[in-house]
Amino acid sequence: MSVATTNRRAVTTYRLKEMKMKGEKISMLTAYDYTMAHILDAAGIDVILVGDSAANVVAGYTTTVPMTLENMIYHGRAVARAVNHALVVVDMPFGTYQGNSKMALASAIQIMKETEADAVKLEGGSEIIESVERILCAGIPVMGHLGLTPQSINKYGTYSVRAKEEEEAEKLYNDAKLLEQAGCFGIVLEKIPAVLGTRVAKDLSIPIISIGAGGGVDGQVLVSYDMLGINNEFSPRFLRRYANLHDIMFEAFQQYIQDVKSGDFPNEKEQY
Repeated sequence: MSVATTNRRAVTTYRLKEMKMKGEKISMLTAYDYTMAHILDAAGIDVILVGDSAANVVAGYTTTVPMTLENMIYHGRAVARAVNHALVVVDMPFGTYQGNSKMALASAIQIMKETEADAVKLEGGSEIIESVERILCAGIPVMGHLGLTPQSINKYGTYSVRAKEEEEAEKLYNDAKLLEQAGCFGIVLEKIPAVLGTRVAKDLSIPIISIGAGGGVDGQVLVSYDMLGINNEFSPRFLRRYANLHDIMFEAFQQYIQDVKSGDFPNEKEQY
């Protein structure tokens, strides 16, 4: 992490746990490029997630599965260059940690060395615990991700709410405890019943971040393109739109096209 250039305290994994202990909510949003990350960091966001959701909102894929290690390193490097305050977490993409803990460690090391980010995030619980433990043993901070795990969409075949049934809810709870015991500094819970999210957050000492897991947890994360209304084709219940940039950008583009074609742009003051 770059040295902070403001009086604000830089966010670390220790700081996040401290925030949980004090009851201070944690704010987290995604970024995939330098400019967006610079704005987020200046605004005071606590955590920036370099999400493999870039597959959807940047690259146009229908799932996050196609993202490669090289893709994530490219986006992570761009984001980390912009940040002085926030904790930067990079998603490990599908195929870089499942079933091969040695490859998982090598991938995590490559991400940390080439992006200068602060941590990595992995999806899954007991199925990937060997990879989590190996990465942690190398001194690399790990954030977990349970509930709806987009990298496993081909297994489940649906983006519907997870852990509604008792058996799956208990597995999620036990997986969360397992990740905490292994040494993860936090966990993202995606699209699960709010009562379960609250239970996990109450019983674990590490921060629990929600994306559709209710308000009884320690913080919230959204995809920046979604909450800004740039992507207006995705409207789950948990999404609050804080702007409608799609329409603003569309109208600006149309005005630019009109001005160019009419000869209005550039005018005399906009020339050398």
